[in-house]
Amino acid sequence: MAAPTLRSLARALDLSLATVSAALSGSGRVKPATARRVIAAAEAAGYRANPLASAVMSEVRRSGNSTFRGLVAVVDMAEKDRPASSVRYHSDIIRGAADSAAALGFKLETFIVGGDALPVHRLGMILKARGIRGVVFLPAWNQPDLSCLDWNSFAGVYTDYVIEQPTLHSIYPDHYRAMMMVLNHLRMLGYRRPGIFLTPRADERIQHRWQAAYLAFQANSGAFPVSVPTLKIAGLDSGAFAAWFAQHSPDVVLGHRTEAIEWMEASGARVPDTHGFVCLNVLMKDRPCAGLDLQPHLVGSLAMEQLVAQLHRNEFGIPPIPSATAIAPRWIDGPTVRTVGAGAQDEPAAAAVHADSAGFQAMALGGTLSRTG
Repeated sequence: MAAPTLRSLARALDLSLATVSAALSGSGRVKPATARRVIAAAEAAGYRANPLASAVMSEVRRSGNSTFRGLVAVVDMAEKDRPASSVRYHSDIIRGAADSAAALGFKLETFIVGGDALPVHRLGMILKARGIRGVVFLPAWNQPDLSCLDWNSFAGVYTDYVIEQPTLHSIYPDHYRAMMMVLNHLRMLGYRRPGIFLTPRADERIQHRWQAAYLAFQANSGAFPVSVPTLKIAGLDSGAFAAWFAQHSPDVVLGHRTEAIEWMEASGARVPDTHGFVCLNVLMKDRPCAGLDLQPHLVGSLAMEQLVAQLHRNEFGIPPIPSATAIAPRWIDGPTVRTVGAGAQDEPAAAAVHADSAGFQAMALGGTLSRTG
């Protein structure tokens, strides 16, 4: 049986389409008795309004723009303790979301909430007034609390790992898979003592995926004779790094801060001749180097595509089973690691490097989908 529509309700009640629409929208222009009859008939028929279409028509009437399709939002959190390096990452997510929104016929608006900015409860009022029913939320440095929003009125997608208040669909870079593939790539290049440095807060925010993959690869691959302990320190400086570097002698270092290259060279390393360096997020580099593109533009683009699909399906509220979609990062070649074959032990290993690099590029075309309760 076809789903009831405004037009079918109007026919059944022998009323005009405008009268039925006005009655269901709560307009005072319809007589109370007629409004009650329309509402009762709609409930009996199982009619469910498409708020996306309502928002579109409202904007069309207001602006006179017959090509307008809808409004969507990107929301960022105002957090004083967030690293300054996140600005470029967030900007790329927004650009990706805006590109997909435009391609799908939607206009994107951005909001900043929390701290000294807009309160979350006020955001809900503004979104409703603007006819915005779909929201992409940018990564939060601290666990965000968006539970005070009227979620029956909104669809949302989070562009990071698990969000608990409320539990939404999420799309994020696959840090675990990326670390596994980076270590395998470095093994093929001939490195034998990889070491990694992290800040505790950053690793905790992604549920320790960098370190988990690093330790799992070390324990199970048999690729590296010596396991270099992770350098995890909040206030990392040249002194702490130099002490760790001298004690454990890693031949390739993985981390986010590219000033570590200078610290390595101050300790006698010649990059890339004797040692290598890999930046775990190339948006954070301040000099040319090899590393990972976490693909924030793609994260934003796919998040917007998923959001618009939810709007078209009338999927509002907190999802009963939130999905988690992991996007594979891309390997970016650079002058801080050996070239293919320079350190590989034999020709088959060198050939495997080519296949490994191709695997990184292929990863950019898709992600893995898992379900979280």
